Amino acid sequence: MQRYSFERILLPEGWAHQVSVGVSDDGFITHIEPNPTSGLDNSEPIRGIAIPGMANAHSHAFQRAMAGNTEFRTGTRDSFWTWRLAMYALANRIEPDELQILAAQLFVEMLKAGYTAVAEFHYLHRRPDGSRFGNGNALWDAITAAATEVGIALTFLPTLYQASDFGAKPLKSEQRRFAMDTDEFLRAVQQRLGAEQARPNSALRTGVAFHSLRAVSLDTMGIATRALLQMDANLPLHVHIAEQTKEVQACKKEFGIRPIDLLLQSGLVARNWCLVHATHASPQEIAGIAAAQATVCVSITTEANLGDGFFDTHRFVNGGGRLCVGSDSQISVSPSEELRWLEYQQRLRKRRRGVLASEAEPHVGTRLWRDSARYGAGAIGQPAGEIAVGKRADWLILDPSHPTMVGAGAAAVDHLVFAGGAAAIRDVMVAGRWVIRDWRHKEEIAVSRRFAELVNRLAIS
Repeated sequence: MQRYSFERILLPEGWAHQVSVGVSDDGFITHIEPNPTSGLDNSEPIRGIAIPGMANAHSHAFQRAMAGNTEFRTGTRDSFWTWRLAMYALANRIEPDELQILAAQLFVEMLKAGYTAVAEFHYLHRRPDGSRFGNGNALWDAITAAATEVGIALTFLPTLYQASDFGAKPLKSEQRRFAMDTDEFLRAVQQRLGAEQARPNSALRTGVAFHSLRAVSLDTMGIATRALLQMDANLPLHVHIAEQTKEVQACKKEFGIRPIDLLLQSGLVARNWCLVHATHASPQEIAGIAAAQATVCVSITTEANLGDGFFDTHRFVNGGGRLCVGSDSQISVSPSEELRWLEYQQRLRKRRRGVLASEAEPHVGTRLWRDSARYGAGAIGQPAGEIAVGKRADWLILDPSHPTMVGAGAAAVDHLVFAGGAAAIRDVMVAGRWVIRDWRHKEEIAVSRRFAELVNRLAIS
């Protein structure tokens, strides 16, 4: 066991000073002792401000290669749907070794920004011509290899994707890499879960995603869900839903009901579900998600970049909703930015400040970070999200002498979220291992060199 002696640390009950934390060899917190009087001779002193690492609950790693390259006008009605064509073009070029390079670069960036765990919502399953890989799946393995290389905790979400639109319309040619029939998918997930059970690793977890109600019929979703929960009753289940008004309108035309209502009425949604985006959720749907104790993952920078719209965050969290964040298209890889714009969207809508603070926690940044870390970790099935006994030792150390942190006091996380404080993230620990020290990852030079070579070769534009 390793002991750490903290000057200042954010615990679930609030800020504490002069705290000793014990971490087991397998990376879990064994004890937290405030104001220790003995036994500190062998502890590592931590000069700085410790806060929980953030869970990135929604990521498409391959899209890192196109970030910044679609910010030009292609017509008078640019939208999510025109952007999607560029995404498909990239998706049909990526080989497994290239995906590993992209993911490794992205995961280093996530660690340096404060994400200590990531859920990879992964729908690249086949070769570019649509044929299967031989033994195993090289594209799945590429994500796991990248996470292991750089030391980020990973929840891998293989994604069922079977149709191009509501009504089980056939996949288009540009979607052929995404195809998997239900039995094949279930066998592959079961094999992966079995391998994890044979080689336990708290930083690696498998869940499942259904791409959307457009891409998976509700009947198939029900069959798959029941089979998956037989494999693992706590399996994280994620789905894109109600991101675009066009999607809502198409669902109403097909079924006479809005997509979130349709999913909720199926009886499938429970605490282990995460609804991604839910941008155009009605008040009734928002209440239903909260009642089901499911989580909503918003990706504000992506939703803004694609012109999706505003999720009614204030209504959701005030109704007891569980909210977390993700980087999605990688247009921004920063939990601070996601949370800042989460609050700013609500300020712009309501024309007042401090919208997402609460009586229990008046500091907006502290409330958003603490809740998002905790609910995000829960949504992706990672035993983290809080600095607490029994949780994995995933934390960030903010440098108190950094200009963005000087004089922060109880507002340290507000500085992190609203005043450029992400630059003060000096050290990052995942599962009891330091992965960032003094702002550097030991592999980042080699990783970034491979990334630069790849992107220049792809010449993505």
